[in-house]
Amino acid sequence: MAASSIFMATPITLLKKTPTFSVKCMSQTPQSGEPGVSKPATTPTPPQINIPPPPPPAPKVSTKFSDVLAFSGPAPERINGRLAMIGFVSAMAVELSSGQDVFTQIGNGGVAVFVGTSVVLTLASLVPLFKGVSVQSKSSGLMTSDAELWNGRVAMLGLVALAFTEYVKGSALV
Repeated sequence: MAASSIFMATPITLLKKTPTFSVKCMSQTPQSGEPGVSKPATTPTPPQINIPPPPPPAPKVSTKFSDVLAFSGPAPERINGRLAMIGFVSAMAVELSSGQDVFTQIGNGGVAVFVGTSVVLTLASLVPLFKGVSVQSKSSGLMTSDAELWNGRVAMLGLVALAFTEYVKGSALV
Protein backbone atom coordinates (compact mmCIF):
# COMPACT_ATOMS: atom_id res chain seq x y z
CA MET A 1 0.00 0.00 0.00
CA ALA A 2 2.88 2.36 0.68
CA ALA A 3 4.16 1.91 -2.86
CA SER A 4 0.83 2.72 -4.39
CA SER A 5 0.48 5.81 -2.24
CA ILE A 6 3.89 7.04 -3.38
CA PHE A 7 2.83 6.47 -6.98
CA MET A 8 -0.38 8.31 -6.38
CA ALA A 9 1.39 11.13 -4.67
CA THR A 10 3.70 11.83 -7.57
CA PRO A 11 2.79 15.25 -8.82
CA ILE A 12 1.99 15.59 -12.48
CA THR A 13 3.41 19.07 -12.55
CA LEU A 14 6.96 17.69 -12.44
CA LEU A 15 6.61 16.60 -16.02
CA LYS A 16 7.52 19.41 -18.32
CA LYS A 17 6.04 18.05 -21.46
CA THR A 18 3.05 15.79 -21.50
CA PRO A 19 3.29 13.23 -24.30
CA THR A 20 0.20 12.44 -26.32
CA PHE A 21 -0.84 8.86 -26.44
CA SER A 22 -3.30 7.31 -28.82
CA VAL A 23 -4.68 3.83 -28.81
CA LYS A 24 -5.34 2.13 -32.11
CA CYS A 25 -7.79 -0.62 -32.60
CA MET A 26 -7.15 -3.26 -35.27
CA SER A 27 -10.37 -2.33 -37.00
CA GLN A 28 -9.52 1.37 -37.26
CA THR A 29 -8.06 2.64 -40.49
CA PRO A 30 -4.90 4.64 -39.95
CA GLN A 31 -4.84 8.32 -40.71
CA SER A 32 -2.89 9.44 -43.75
CA GLY A 33 -0.50 11.64 -41.77
CA GLU A 34 0.64 9.03 -39.26
CA PRO A 35 4.28 8.02 -39.47
CA GLY A 36 5.23 4.47 -40.41
CA VAL A 37 1.96 3.73 -42.15
CA SER A 38 2.30 2.80 -45.79
CA LYS A 39 -1.12 1.37 -46.56
CA PRO A 40 -4.25 0.83 -44.56
CA ALA A 41 -4.52 -2.48 -42.79
CA THR A 42 -7.42 -4.62 -43.85
CA THR A 43 -8.92 -7.33 -41.80
CA PRO A 44 -10.37 -10.36 -43.51
CA THR A 45 -14.09 -10.65 -43.30
CA PRO A 46 -15.53 -14.00 -42.39
CA PRO A 47 -17.38 -15.73 -45.22
CA GLN A 48 -21.10 -15.16 -45.38
CA ILE A 49 -23.07 -18.37 -45.06
CA ASN A 50 -26.58 -18.10 -46.40
CA ILE A 51 -28.75 -20.80 -44.96
CA PRO A 52 -32.11 -20.95 -46.70
CA PRO A 53 -35.16 -20.97 -44.49
CA PRO A 54 -36.83 -24.33 -44.03
CA PRO A 55 -39.57 -25.07 -46.56
CA PRO A 56 -43.12 -24.47 -45.43
CA PRO A 57 -45.01 -27.54 -44.37
CA ALA A 58 -46.87 -29.30 -47.14
CA PRO A 59 -50.60 -28.57 -47.22
CA LYS A 60 -52.86 -31.35 -46.08
CA VAL A 61 -54.07 -33.43 -49.01
CA SER A 62 -57.77 -34.22 -48.99
CA THR A 63 -58.66 -37.89 -49.40
CA LYS A 64 -62.40 -37.39 -49.82
CA PHE A 65 -63.85 -39.02 -52.92
CA SER A 66 -65.54 -35.80 -54.02
CA ASP A 67 -62.28 -33.81 -53.68
CA VAL A 68 -60.09 -36.34 -55.48
CA LEU A 69 -62.48 -36.68 -58.43
CA ALA A 70 -63.56 -33.02 -58.53
CA PHE A 71 -63.30 -31.14 -61.82
CA SER A 72 -60.10 -29.40 -60.68
CA GLY A 73 -58.99 -32.33 -58.51
CA PRO A 74 -55.78 -34.29 -58.97
CA ALA A 75 -57.30 -37.43 -60.52
CA PRO A 76 -59.46 -36.75 -63.63
CA GLU A 77 -56.95 -35.12 -65.95
CA ARG A 78 -54.12 -37.41 -64.84
CA ILE A 79 -56.14 -40.58 -65.35
CA ASN A 80 -57.43 -39.42 -68.73
CA GLY A 81 -53.92 -38.37 -69.73
CA ARG A 82 -52.42 -41.70 -68.70
CA LEU A 83 -55.10 -43.58 -70.64
CA ALA A 84 -54.52 -41.34 -73.66
CA MET A 85 -50.76 -41.91 -73.55
CA ILE A 86 -51.20 -45.69 -73.48
CA GLY A 87 -54.01 -45.56 -76.05
CA PHE A 88 -52.06 -43.42 -78.50
CA VAL A 89 -48.90 -45.50 -78.30
CA SER A 90 -50.77 -48.81 -78.55
CA ALA A 91 -52.98 -47.58 -81.44
CA MET A 92 -49.92 -46.42 -83.36
CA ALA A 93 -48.06 -49.68 -82.64
CA VAL A 94 -50.96 -51.87 -83.83
CA GLU A 95 -51.52 -49.69 -86.88
CA LEU A 96 -47.85 -49.81 -87.85
CA SER A 97 -47.54 -53.56 -87.24
CA SER A 98 -50.85 -54.80 -88.74
CA GLY A 99 -52.15 -51.87 -90.78
CA GLN A 100 -55.50 -51.69 -88.89
CA ASP A 101 -56.84 -48.23 -88.20
CA VAL A 102 -58.27 -47.17 -84.82
CA PHE A 103 -61.89 -47.98 -85.68
CA THR A 104 -60.99 -51.47 -86.93
CA GLN A 105 -59.00 -52.06 -83.72
CA ILE A 106 -62.03 -51.06 -81.63
CA GLY A 107 -64.31 -53.32 -83.68
CA ASN A 108 -61.97 -56.33 -83.38
CA GLY A 109 -62.16 -56.64 -79.58
CA GLY A 110 -60.53 -53.36 -78.66
CA VAL A 111 -63.39 -52.34 -76.36
CA ALA A 112 -62.65 -55.13 -73.87
CA VAL A 113 -58.93 -54.23 -73.82
CA PHE A 114 -59.82 -50.55 -73.39
CA VAL A 115 -62.19 -51.22 -70.48
CA GLY A 116 -59.69 -53.53 -68.76
CA THR A 117 -56.85 -51.05 -69.14
CA SER A 118 -59.07 -48.19 -67.93
CA VAL A 119 -60.08 -50.06 -64.77
CA VAL A 120 -56.51 -51.07 -63.90
CA LEU A 121 -55.04 -47.59 -64.51
CA THR A 122 -57.86 -45.82 -62.69
CA LEU A 123 -57.45 -47.99 -59.60
CA ALA A 124 -53.66 -47.68 -59.71
CA SER A 125 -53.99 -43.90 -59.92
CA LEU A 126 -56.64 -43.53 -57.21
CA VAL A 127 -55.13 -45.75 -54.49
CA PRO A 128 -52.20 -43.40 -53.68
CA LEU A 129 -54.47 -40.35 -53.80
CA PHE A 130 -56.89 -41.90 -51.31
CA LYS A 131 -53.93 -42.71 -49.03
CA GLY A 132 -53.03 -39.00 -48.94
CA VAL A 133 -49.98 -39.08 -51.21
CA SER A 134 -49.82 -35.91 -53.28
CA VAL A 135 -48.86 -36.04 -56.94
CA GLN A 136 -46.20 -33.35 -56.53
CA SER A 137 -44.40 -35.24 -53.74
CA LYS A 138 -43.36 -38.01 -56.14
CA SER A 139 -42.10 -35.78 -58.96
CA SER A 140 -38.43 -34.98 -59.48
CA GLY A 141 -36.02 -34.35 -62.34
CA LEU A 142 -37.55 -34.86 -65.76
CA MET A 143 -40.49 -36.84 -64.43
CA THR A 144 -42.46 -34.01 -62.86
CA SER A 145 -46.18 -33.87 -62.35
CA ASP A 146 -46.40 -30.92 -64.77
CA ALA A 147 -44.57 -32.90 -67.47
CA GLU A 148 -47.04 -35.75 -66.99
CA LEU A 149 -49.98 -33.37 -67.42
CA TRP A 150 -48.52 -31.90 -70.62
CA ASN A 151 -47.66 -35.33 -72.04
CA GLY A 152 -51.20 -36.49 -71.29
CA ARG A 153 -52.70 -33.43 -72.96
CA VAL A 154 -50.59 -33.94 -76.08
CA ALA A 155 -51.51 -37.64 -76.15
CA MET A 156 -55.22 -36.78 -75.88
CA LEU A 157 -54.87 -34.40 -78.84
CA GLY A 158 -52.83 -37.00 -80.74
CA LEU A 159 -55.42 -39.73 -80.22
CA VAL A 160 -58.25 -37.46 -81.33
CA ALA A 161 -56.23 -36.31 -84.36
CA LEU A 162 -55.43 -39.91 -85.27
CA ALA A 163 -59.07 -40.96 -85.08
CA PHE A 164 -60.20 -37.84 -86.98
CA THR A 165 -57.72 -38.26 -89.84
CA GLU A 166 -58.60 -41.94 -90.21
CA TYR A 167 -62.32 -41.09 -90.18
CA VAL A 168 -61.86 -38.41 -92.83
CA LYS A 169 -59.62 -40.71 -94.88
CA GLY A 170 -62.15 -43.55 -94.59
CA SER A 171 -65.13 -41.38 -95.53
CA ALA A 172 -63.27 -39.97 -98.54
CA LEU A 173 -62.74 -43.47 -99.93
CA VAL A 174 -66.46 -44.27 -99.84
